[in-house]
Amino acid sequence: MPFRYDEIGLKVGLNRHFCDVHPHNETKVTFGEGGDNNGSAINFDGDADGDGMRRAEHTRDAMAHARNERGAATAAPSAKIGNYRWRICALLLAATTISYIDRQVLGVLAPFLQEKMGWSEVQYSSIVTSFQAAYAIGLLCAGAVIDRFGTRIGYAIAIGIWSLAAMSHSLATGVISFAIARFALGLGEAGNFPAAIKAVAEWFPQRERALAAGIFNSGSNIGAIAAPLLVPIVAAQWGWQAAFLCTGALSATWLALWLRTYRTPDQEPRLSAAERAHIGTEPAVPTPRVPWAQLLRYRQTWAFAAAKFITDPIWWFFLFWLPKFLHAQYGLGLLELGAPLITIFLLADAGSIAGGWLAGALIRRGMSVNRARKTSMLICVTLILPVMFAAKADNLWLAVVLVGLATAGHQGWSANVYTLTSDLFPRRAVASVVGIGGFAGAVGGMLISTVIGLLLQATGSYVPVFLMAGGAYVLAWVVVQWLVPRLEPVVLDHADNAKVS
Repeated sequence: MPFRYDEIGLKVGLNRHFCDVHPHNETKVTFGEGGDNNGSAINFDGDADGDGMRRAEHTRDAMAHARNERGAATAAPSAKIGNYRWRICALLLAATTISYIDRQVLGVLAPFLQEKMGWSEVQYSSIVTSFQAAYAIGLLCAGAVIDRFGTRIGYAIAIGIWSLAAMSHSLATGVISFAIARFALGLGEAGNFPAAIKAVAEWFPQRERALAAGIFNSGSNIGAIAAPLLVPIVAAQWGWQAAFLCTGALSATWLALWLRTYRTPDQEPRLSAAERAHIGTEPAVPTPRVPWAQLLRYRQTWAFAAAKFITDPIWWFFLFWLPKFLHAQYGLGLLELGAPLITIFLLADAGSIAGGWLAGALIRRGMSVNRARKTSMLICVTLILPVMFAAKADNLWLAVVLVGLATAGHQGWSANVYTLTSDLFPRRAVASVVGIGGFAGAVGGMLISTVIGLLLQATGSYVPVFLMAGGAYVLAWVVVQWLVPRLEPVVLDHADNAKVS
């Protein structure tokens, strides 16, 4: 990087410095990278019989000056750039956390609401299904709404809907009113990830976007842990309605802060010029999405969609039925649910990290990407299989461990399944493939929720449900292996390229 003066001060890019003697008796001292003559130059003109010693002195002085400036630049802390963009990331983290708390309130309270309201298993499953149906619909239109109104207003619309929907649960008195409230909640929450990803693209240079996305995405794990910790306390102290009102109020508070805080970098007066320049140092490269109709021609797309369709519903089962299972099987009261559920979702967090790490470690040891990815997925499947026996466990904590291993396996599986998209598709197609998979997972969730309700109503036992949960991942792994026996990257044909050019 050449010398540059800007609002931060002097930035010196100096991997090495050297002195070139140019024709016409001009000495040019260049400070740049890799021998590039694009740095700033200090010129000394001499006559044809110029004094070499004099030139050497000038050269030494110039190089000493460069060393001093290099030291000054090294000493200058990078914090001078500013950190306002990380405040935006903190807002996105808070929104994702609140989103997962909101969606889990019903699951945590389900055992007691079901007794109070007199719901059958089929009726409860229909309430859960209404959320998933709205979530699937919302995934189809959220991106267009956010693009149409912009990130600030689009995100506000989404969280405004889910805030009102969360609080409206407190007014519900039966199956239909709860289903309507859940539908509205799913519709609003579908906008969270598209809006957050767009905000990251607006506020972070490309090299920081993965970190920012990872930070805000961790809110899903924080929310999954916070809900069983906080919701029972609020409900026991002030009633079940208060739990929905409080989480909805959290969303409303976030909305007010968002509208007050969020602007695009070019419109934010509190953003320093240095940080604005940092954000804009890597101009966005247009990456138009490939139409779904084009991608559905590829078996790789169907492999990812099938994996999501088969296994996402099991995660929904863990979110919405585990409290009911623990209550029915072990007689846990409202305030006793916290420790088992928190343990389960902490294990899920560990699995999320370990699953991604394992594939990378195998690749570093020389294993092919195809073998490393599928080996990691198969190991995750083996962690999940023992959950088939959870409903037969006589001891509460044995069941917690079995389910916790399954949630860890699911999160590790999910980390590798998502990575399949970048293994198989060019970057411009990844977002569309992920959208297809998300939609497939939501549709699968709707179907499995209905099946779970029917099974529980018919048998009164969780044994067939856990058998289905364990077997789903075996089926998904076989389907992925059948559709993509080798992870060969998709080469979009000319028609696809024309669509995105």
